[in-house]
Amino acid sequence: MSSGKCVNREAINGTPYDVEVGNTDISGAVERDVKSGPKSMIRLALVHYPVKGRKGETIASAITNLDLHDIARTAKTYDIERFYVVTPLKDQKSLAEKIMSHWQQGAGASYNPDRGKAFDLVRVVADIGEVVADIESHGKTKVKIVATSAVNSGRSTGFNEFKEILAAPANKHYVYLLVLGTAWGLADEVLDHAHYILSPICEGSAYNHLSVRSAAAIMMDRILGDASA
Repeated sequence: MSSGKCVNREAINGTPYDVEVGNTDISGAVERDVKSGPKSMIRLALVHYPVKGRKGETIASAITNLDLHDIARTAKTYDIERFYVVTPLKDQKSLAEKIMSHWQQGAGASYNPDRGKAFDLVRVVADIGEVVADIESHGKTKVKIVATSAVNSGRSTGFNEFKEILAAPANKHYVYLLVLGTAWGLADEVLDHAHYILSPICEGSAYNHLSVRSAAAIMMDRILGDASA
């Protein structure tokens, strides 16, 4: 795990990852073909930089095998079009690609083809700016950043409220990028530039250390699951 200096809104490779919060310019945006309602409006990103270390410093965290597997499977289960793994570290990018290759082309592909199907959704990128650029280049749409946190930010958006946002006809041309943090959570610079911050999953719990892969599954079910089940 290596420490890193806080970056500005131009992220690591110079690609701006957001515009002014709450004031996205959608001029020229093309209406998307919404093939599956809210599911088509969601993308996932697992961020390994910039995130917080134990003392609140900005660090780059290590990729873990289980996170890649389980969040990819969650994304596939809920028909999410893309799951982005964000790391600027070349060795970590190589690790992620090696894991995915095993299940997509290696021995794992024949042993468990379903795992490869989940990994087909994964893209490994350097920063959030690259995520936004990729989404906008494919869908000719605008992206809203939805950060997540285990701590109430004071401007948190509840899950029911977020579902109403997704259902509003005026928002159908947006893609909502749910950004999940590793280590001790997303760095403040990500939270500060997010359009929304989802409420903590279990606010007030005496043990506030839910794994990020478990949190991703719970969030997807709260947002996209069958509420009547």
